[in-house]
Amino acid sequence: MKIKTFELERRQSIWENHVEYNLTESGIHPLSLGELLTEDEQKELLELELGYGQTNGDDRLRDQIASLYDRPSWSRENVLVTNGSSEANLLAVYSWLEPGDELIFMMPNYQQMNGLAESLDMKVKHWWLREEDAWLPRLDELENLISDRTRMIAVCNPNNPTGRVLPKTMMQELVELADQHGVLLYADEVYRGAELNGEETPSFADLSDNAVVCGGLSKAYSLPGLRMGWLAGPEGSIEQAWEHRDYTSISSGLVTQYAARKALMPKRRSWILQRNRRLLRKNLEYFQQWTRKHNSRFHFSDPDAGGIVFLRYVEDISSRELTRRLRERESVFLVAGDCFGLDGFLRIGIGAEPQYLKEGLSRFDRWIEENWE
Repeated sequence: MKIKTFELERRQSIWENHVEYNLTESGIHPLSLGELLTEDEQKELLELELGYGQTNGDDRLRDQIASLYDRPSWSRENVLVTNGSSEANLLAVYSWLEPGDELIFMMPNYQQMNGLAESLDMKVKHWWLREEDAWLPRLDELENLISDRTRMIAVCNPNNPTGRVLPKTMMQELVELADQHGVLLYADEVYRGAELNGEETPSFADLSDNAVVCGGLSKAYSLPGLRMGWLAGPEGSIEQAWEHRDYTSISSGLVTQYAARKALMPKRRSWILQRNRRLLRKNLEYFQQWTRKHNSRFHFSDPDAGGIVFLRYVEDISSRELTRRLRERESVFLVAGDCFGLDGFLRIGIGAEPQYLKEGLSRFDRWIEENWE
């Protein structure tokens, strides 16, 4: 099967570990196992027998994940544990769409599902967010895209790369529109919990019986190395995804699932999210100062959540060329906006350790002085 190149991941895979400053990391500075686990838990982990375990996820872990949603009737049967949210997205396309079906895909967005669907002969319609609308969607445009062949509407909330969170009223309108047309609503919610104001974003799973959501520990929880994700939704949909999962990775690692259970313990979960929000607020304040220093050269809307800023620049150079020159001259890596279908933008991570972010931006300062002044 010929697949469409996943430009974002290809560029990151090639360059992110071969530069001095990776300023496009989309998560928050990761925790170590020593920070996450107590000494007793670390000893217990060393005694863990490394079998396959339950293929749809440890029962206790799925219970914990189900409890993250405001659905008293939900149980572990409403959850499928996956190897990262990437496998969850793969299973969403693989399980619930057929060749010839239409997927309406919010843009800009993490492009994995877009590329997968196109590679599997599904028709993808783009539903664009606009900077002039503060990256909030126009629901009338969405309704105009829906046809008899539409099977899924895929959104990302909080959004990657803009950091925008949909107001609850708009979420409810979106749910009603999907229900009206009998279309599955799929929501990537991996940044849920990383809201800068501390108010956790409602889940689409709590607003609709016809929604499936994707979650994970890589972004809001600072644990990307665990490769822990999940799907949560109606039992029938989750059962179908589990059947398809038998053909992908079969199961997630027991070490990962053990650590995930500890991370999702209520007090520890709260500590992790508070730690990350403090870091994001501090870094965003510095980043705002940095952009003001450059007057009208850069523009962006403050993110509501997540570890990234989608920065627009006004110079006459493509985002791909800008990022190439910056990487080669200063060993600073940024993701170009064209990876999201929007040239003239840069995705910059604000989840790094503060000193690392400052040093990386100072390299960008030097490049600007030499090339744009």
